[in-house]
Amino acid sequence: MYGAQHLHEFGGLPAVDFQHTDDPAARPAAGAVAWRVSVDPYGDEGRDRPWAEEFADFLDAVDVAEVRALIIGQWGEAYEEDSSVPVNLVIDAADRLTSLEAVFVGDLESEQAEITWIQQSDVTALLAAFPALTELGARGGTGLVFPPVKHERLRALTVQAGGLPVQVVRGVLDSELPALERLDLWLGVSAYEGDTEVADLAPLLSGTRFPRLHHLGLRNSEVANEIAAALASAPVVARLRTLDLSNGTLGDEGAAALLEGQPLTHLELLDLHHHFLTQAMEQRVRSALEPDGVCVDLSQRNEPWGGRGVEGRYTAVSE
Repeated sequence: MYGAQHLHEFGGLPAVDFQHTDDPAARPAAGAVAWRVSVDPYGDEGRDRPWAEEFADFLDAVDVAEVRALIIGQWGEAYEEDSSVPVNLVIDAADRLTSLEAVFVGDLESEQAEITWIQQSDVTALLAAFPALTELGARGGTGLVFPPVKHERLRALTVQAGGLPVQVVRGVLDSELPALERLDLWLGVSAYEGDTEVADLAPLLSGTRFPRLHHLGLRNSEVANEIAAALASAPVVARLRTLDLSNGTLGDEGAAALLEGQPLTHLELLDLHHHFLTQAMEQRVRSALEPDGVCVDLSQRNEPWGGRGVEGRYTAVSE
């Protein structure tokens, strides 16, 4: 497994860890970076402080009225403490974070907590507290709550999971997000609560949801072939610029369904990296799309474990 890694950028800004310093001038401008606030519960004495204290220091040390992007990193022992504490602290500071446009909850690497161990909470509370938010992301599906919401300005939504519960997917798809342009869902595997089936994606695939959507990611899925087959005739595809089916179990059967379905030559990017296509199918996909200017990412070709065919395929991020 490749595992989840720290964000290098978020909200169109480079990600930078908030650090204590005696020289405030050494810090970047408050609005020039995405600030990651984290603690290390296993660190040396004096460093294993509560996230609330670290965030309080951040609020005092940085010109937070100018902060545009905030990343909630490790907030403690994330497999025992859910994200409601940092989420609520950020909400409590809404009157100070007046320029905030992007929030990511749970930027933990595998060494800190496996993605399926991360205990999440109701991240939609951030949307209610920040009506100007344009991007929201979360990592970890365990305990994640996403009831249907209405938000006028959200343009990008990412939910990364080793297993994404269908209740979360339904909440997202039942939400009123008229400005949404980018949607990335890591569906994961059934062994870790990833119980979303293709039928549950029907409102999204029909093209009746999210009228401004131009990027769709249905990633890290053990049912990637079934999703590809559904996308072959899905109305939403015609208005996409980018389609991302990466990190899943896609094989020749799914790729063939895509090629034999509706035209894909209008796409700018078809991202299929981490896949199980044969070399012959890779060449078929390239020959069908690249002459028309479609960028096709077919990196990270994998072989099934033990040569066991379909049942030996695996997603890139699980545990």
